[in-house]
Amino acid sequence: MERYQAADEIAATELVRRVSPVLYRSFLAHTRSPDISEDLLQDTWIRVHKARHTYRPPAPVMPWLYSIAEHTRLDGYRRRQRRQGRESTLENAPEPASEQTDDVVQRLTLQKLMQSLPESQRQVLIMLKVSGLSLEEIARIQGSTVGAIKLRAHRAYQTLRALLGGERGAQ
Repeated sequence: MERYQAADEIAATELVRRVSPVLYRSFLAHTRSPDISEDLLQDTWIRVHKARHTYRPPAPVMPWLYSIAEHTRLDGYRRRQRRQGRESTLENAPEPASEQTDDVVQRLTLQKLMQSLPESQRQVLIMLKVSGLSLEEIARIQGSTVGAIKLRAHRAYQTLRALLGGERGAQ
């Protein structure tokens, strides 16, 4: 990151190459849309480039980058919500294909369960499990304590266990 700040093009390329997959997976976990996730990733790198002077070595780079990515995601969400409020729906939209594989059904079930979590708990799980961030990094990103992050993760796991137990009983 320091070399990127010093206008080293190779360092910038390497940073993008290493971090983009992590950020993309995080965006995809939130949006469930490859197109939207790709747009958010591009917007994030534009913001990183504009804000690169604000990074202060020797602080860890990932919390700084993830903070920018999170703000980009939230801004994109707000922008899409405003746009959807002005758009009209199709009356006779085609029905989705009825044949779904078990994998697709499981992913949809997990996404549905994740959506039932409070936003703060869902973000912690995505940062932990999808982005692979540490508790300390998440605490820095969210301006919280490690204990509070652990508590959110624990409550999210409890809620998911309860929901999974309820769905198994209903089947």
